[in-house]
Amino acid sequence: MTTNYELRYSSHPDDARHYDTQRLRREFLLERLFAKNEVNMYYSMYDRLIVGGAMPVEEELLLEAIDPLKAPFFTTRREVGIYNVGGPGVVTVGDQEFSLDFKEALYIGRGDREVRFKSADAARPAKYYFNSATAHTAYPCRKVTKQDAVVAHMGSLEMSNERNINKMLVNQVLPTCQLQMGMTELATGSVWNTMPAHTHSRRMEAYFYFELPHDQAVCHFMGEPQQTRHIWMRGEQAVLSPEWSIHSAAATHNYTFIWGMAGENLDYGDQDFYEITDLR
Repeated sequence: MTTNYELRYSSHPDDARHYDTQRLRREFLLERLFAKNEVNMYYSMYDRLIVGGAMPVEEELLLEAIDPLKAPFFTTRREVGIYNVGGPGVVTVGDQEFSLDFKEALYIGRGDREVRFKSADAARPAKYYFNSATAHTAYPCRKVTKQDAVVAHMGSLEMSNERNINKMLVNQVLPTCQLQMGMTELATGSVWNTMPAHTHSRRMEAYFYFELPHDQAVCHFMGEPQQTRHIWMRGEQAVLSPEWSIHSAAATHNYTFIWGMAGENLDYGDQDFYEITDLR
């Protein structure tokens, strides 16, 4: 197996407004998440969120404690949220085993034990997308499915934004320290997410887009409300959203995305909204 990681440093909004396309992509886009028998992760200085992907095929993969953590185990001082976006598989946490099917999630609390990823069928490998935040206490591990989720149906087909927001790894469902994750599924014919746009200076966020055909793309909007920028993305890529930035997208096809947040506030509704007509 191979473990790869990159560091991503924080950007001041006054600086980010001057970035060209190449610099925007280098600072915020997380392009390579899934590769055969690899664990790939990005250590962000925005609330020290780690965003990663693991794709076990012929072998079991270990979630290794990368050097920046200076810890014996990845979860020594961290909680982890995992979504399986591939074939069926098993995640082992210490002596516990959790079977995860497509779009099922797992919360892992902090603690000194190994986390391992396996696929049930090498011909249809599991793809584990994960976020990890620092944790001040240990909470129990728990598998969460869409049946457990707090679901918010929002938007309409007429506005091209009909969607179900599945709040799964959130404090209404289970206790976490600061990590909050969910999955938003857009209806056929809808392409917009998170519009009207908002910011929340108490939390940063990461978006992971999937269920997007290979020949289609999503345009992610970011930046201050009066200084917006965009990043074109493919399916199974993620993007970092600083606390000062909006986070919204439109695509050439409907899609699903997983959102993950970290910061000082667990209140999902703590958002500062902006009128669509006020964006620049």
